[in-house]
Amino acid sequence: MPQTGAELRASVRFRAAHGLLPGLLALLAAWLAPAPAAAQIGSERYAAMVVEARSGRVLVAANADEQRYPASLTKMMTLYMLFEALRDGRVQLTTPIRMSEEAASRPPSKLGLPAGMTLSVEQAIYALVTKSANDVAAAVGEHLAGSEERFGQVMTMRARAIGMTRTTFRNASGLPDPDNITTARDMATLGQRLIADFPNRYHYFSTVHFSWGRAMIRNHNRMLGDYEGADGIKTGFIRDSGFNIVTSALRDGVRLVGVTMGGSSWVERDRHMGALLDQGFAQMGVAPRPPSSIMAAAVPTARAATAARAAVPDRRAGTTRAAATQARVGAGRGTTAARAATQAVRAPVARSTAPRAPAPRAAAASRRTAPTAPRVEQGSRATTPALPRPVPRPVSTTRR
Repeated sequence: MPQTGAELRASVRFRAAHGLLPGLLALLAAWLAPAPAAAQIGSERYAAMVVEARSGRVLVAANADEQRYPASLTKMMTLYMLFEALRDGRVQLTTPIRMSEEAASRPPSKLGLPAGMTLSVEQAIYALVTKSANDVAAAVGEHLAGSEERFGQVMTMRARAIGMTRTTFRNASGLPDPDNITTARDMATLGQRLIADFPNRYHYFSTVHFSWGRAMIRNHNRMLGDYEGADGIKTGFIRDSGFNIVTSALRDGVRLVGVTMGGSSWVERDRHMGALLDQGFAQMGVAPRPPSSIMAAAVPTARAATAARAAVPDRRAGTTRAAATQARVGAGRGTTAARAATQAVRAPVARSTAPRAPAPRAAAASRRTAPTAPRVEQGSRATTPALPRPVPRPVSTTRR
């Protein structure tokens, strides 16, 4: 049992009197050592999965069906819903989204757009992908469903329809809610569906940064540009979840989707994600690559090594998913490289992806606002001019 301060002092006096200096130093080091992180690789919040994107073959799985808090991975589903609205013609990239007082009140990370102002759908996509803006996520939910609460219900129904059977969404951002839950398997499914269902939109996840007014907003996903072949998708963090990530990487024509949940830091999370992707590519017969800077600097701990050994191939792949016993959650526009990545994941789809002509009213609104495209960078090159901050617009009494 941990020693109290009085017990420690008595032990120190005893050991000093008997010349037990080495033991004394060890005792002091143990007392001063920091407490273990609440969420880390191998903890009760840890879960992971790696799948081959095209076939869904499971290569690595650990606690894949245990429920976890998704944090900002929730915004992957918000973007899925927004991409569907674009595909169905319910919104255009230039459609203005109004920031309500409720949405503007969301805590950081946020874009900070004042209530009453608007941003375009494309600006919202970039803000969600890079800044992981909670205020923008709420505004998107209100625009698509009338209220964020209703949007959470619609998100959940759509998630179940695409195979995310153990996920429930309560908001558009992933801000703390005890009922906003998912699994590593469901997040891997969502990553696969974003790639397969919206090959012409996937390039947004490759955005390294974009400019907003005078600010340059950098993507939170540091796997981009660090892990060879990584070109998306999303990171997430709240205190109860630890550091989460869903990553997609393409090497030698093989695309993997990986999920890591419950890291104690973004460094630990990214190192572990890289190690699991390396393991997955090795199983697919892809030649190994030189380690990235973050992987080369990694010093494996006993806990991380144990977790990596525990992440064994899941033999349930292709069969009916077993029910988990845990009832509650554990304690821009593309450059050449980005467009090449988009082409690599593009699959034939039945519906036409040709852009729809905007409705007369939407076209008029587009001419009035007509913002230039945001300056974005995918890989390492910027391609479009900087985007000015939006100007205030009078509030319309007609719901768009």
